[in-house]
Amino acid sequence: MYSNQKPWMNRDVRLLLKARNIAFRSGDAQTYSTARANLKRGIKKAKHGYKLKVEGHFSNSNPRSMWQGIQVTSNYKPINPSPPSTDISFLNELNNFYARFEKDNHEQASKVELTAGHQLLTFSTTDVRAELSRINPRKAAGPDGIPGRAFHPSLSQWLSSSSTHSHHNKVLRAAGLGTTQICLPPTLDPHQYAYHFSSAFNTVIPSKLITKLRDLGISTSICNWLLDFLTNRPQHVRLDHHCSPTLTVNTGVPQGCVMSPFLYSLFTHDCRALHGSNTIIKFADDTTVIGLIKDNDESAYREEVDRLATWCHNNNLLLNTNKTKELVLDFRRKTGIHPPIHINGAAVERVSSFKFLGIHLSQDLTWTTNCSSLVKKAHQRLFFLRTLKKHHLSSDILVNFFRCTIESILTSCITVWYGNCSASDQKALQKVVKTAQRIAAASLPAIEDIYRRRCHRRAKKVTKDSCHPAHGLFTLMPSGRRYRSLRTKTSRFRNSFFPTAVSLLNSDPSHFTSLQAQ
Repeated sequence: MYSNQKPWMNRDVRLLLKARNIAFRSGDAQTYSTARANLKRGIKKAKHGYKLKVEGHFSNSNPRSMWQGIQVTSNYKPINPSPPSTDISFLNELNNFYARFEKDNHEQASKVELTAGHQLLTFSTTDVRAELSRINPRKAAGPDGIPGRAFHPSLSQWLSSSSTHSHHNKVLRAAGLGTTQICLPPTLDPHQYAYHFSSAFNTVIPSKLITKLRDLGISTSICNWLLDFLTNRPQHVRLDHHCSPTLTVNTGVPQGCVMSPFLYSLFTHDCRALHGSNTIIKFADDTTVIGLIKDNDESAYREEVDRLATWCHNNNLLLNTNKTKELVLDFRRKTGIHPPIHINGAAVERVSSFKFLGIHLSQDLTWTTNCSSLVKKAHQRLFFLRTLKKHHLSSDILVNFFRCTIESILTSCITVWYGNCSASDQKALQKVVKTAQRIAAASLPAIEDIYRRRCHRRAKKVTKDSCHPAHGLFTLMPSGRRYRSLRTKTSRFRNSFFPTAVSLLNSDPSHFTSLQAQ
């Protein structure tokens, strides 16, 4: 079987194809007509068999094989852009570019001597075996060339051997992550989730990171181990069979490592708002400053921005001013002039709409731009649903495909924006569901029902989590059978998540019954 042949092209179809070609060359019209009809029936039978095979993967809980079959059926072909060059000089240029922050690191990091009786960082055989069992056997091998599938059937032999290879480091990093999380105090910034940092992971200074970890109470052995991990790291760029010379790097945290996002969050944990009217929310290398301005006094907000720029300079983080945007929400009848803010002498661009964590925020807090983007993306994926329908896949497969690839888009963060959508936006969203319902020939939940169900589910989680920032908004009445309704003055606030969540919980007697049982 050739790589460009369809997966349903089996031995029977190839024999029928050969018989048709022989009949064509014989010149007998009747024989050729019969052979061609037999080939059509054989292809139809083979396609039906392949369809049953794909559906069987769904029934047998084999999602990888099922999605591979669906991709073949729907003619989905991902774009794999080819590199501009495989020349060694190009690889050297890339390697030097990735290590460009090394020249700005002038600090020497040193380990702290362990005191007598200090508990060493140790891992049990069970911990190592558990981490090894999580290695994806389909992942590419490391520099040693040993594939991940070599460890699953031979865990016991591996644990008793003295081999050294790249998967050792993966296991140690994953196990060390859990140990470090246990040692953290409960006083970390709850807003560790925009200002955009440029190459944030690559600019972290290990010595400053270790100092912050020690201030958080992380044990000396873990700090020394992390310092060993982050310094003197060999780095090279590989493309196909070509490889650049190795450089030694002592700056940043490695991209793609399981510990890197966690270490970066700890590195930025001390970046907090100075004024009570401001909030700093962090998500990976994106940082958002929210300021509440009263009586036209912007001093606290602008001071917070300047303080953030100073903090970034002291911690070797580069604010990407070109990607930093300012969004002003002003609902006063007479809006004044808002001077732009400046970061390091550069003015920050002010926009009327901004995409933040996948959601389009508008300055008037309407959601037309966001809904239009979601509907457009959903319509593009309806094409694949129609293609699967043409190949006569069952309704269960079509519904599963819809919920995974289309409904997940339409309902992304739906508790944030759906309540304040206009009627036309809600109609456009529901129209996509109705179209998919006709294609799949099955009943699908309405967007409104999904919204109410998710609001109810999220509200219950907030009420159970006393550390949640919004936990105080759910206050029980003296009777213990209702929550106190939130006072709202505008329809925008009345239709938002928290008033809706309180209303949904108050209409659910079983929720208060479970609270009384606790």
